[in-house]
Amino acid sequence: MSEIDNAELVTRLKAGDQSAFALLVEENASRIYGLALRMMGNEADAEDVLQETFLSAFKAIDQFEARSSLSTWLYRIASNAALMRLRRKEPEQVSVEEPLETDDGDLMPRQFFDFCCLPEDYLLRGEAREEMARAIEELSPTLRSVFVLRDIEGFSTEETAEMLDLSISAVKSRLMRARLKLRERLSTYFSQGPVIAETRSP
Repeated sequence: MSEIDNAELVTRLKAGDQSAFALLVEENASRIYGLALRMMGNEADAEDVLQETFLSAFKAIDQFEARSSLSTWLYRIASNAALMRLRRKEPEQVSVEEPLETDDGDLMPRQFFDFCCLPEDYLLRGEAREEMARAIEELSPTLRSVFVLRDIEGFSTEETAEMLDLSISAVKSRLMRARLKLRERLSTYFSQGPVIAETRSP
């Protein structure tokens, strides 16, 4: 959608044009649902977030000031809706497995297994993908939201900060913590997997 199309659509939405709202849903529903599914981890909650996102957008369209694109605005609404649900379901707790802090202030996971060089067919297996999804679900809501938006959806640090109403430094800090926690979690999984045995010929 071009800037002109975007501006025209906003005008029509603010005028109460139902066909414009239908177009907004058609253009963005699949991406918003994908974000919600990664955030929530199940289809039922993702569908609720999707519905809540567009309902909230419809009610608040008069407050949209066009400082960002409509799609970015929708992502922000969806992220907030998902975070609210996650916080109600899973109160954030401090793990006893927090990464260690080095002398220079960097965080370092307690355990590493170098899985960067694992066979590609192993990493693409359904089991490995499911383990990654489970690892993401185990992140706290605040870390999960930053990781999903930044590393999965591909938004910039600045866009992620805008969507989550955070400072850029907060986004960078949470993203680092999320990556470290995921690496530690997946290191344990891959270090126990029968990778070497399966890649050798009989």
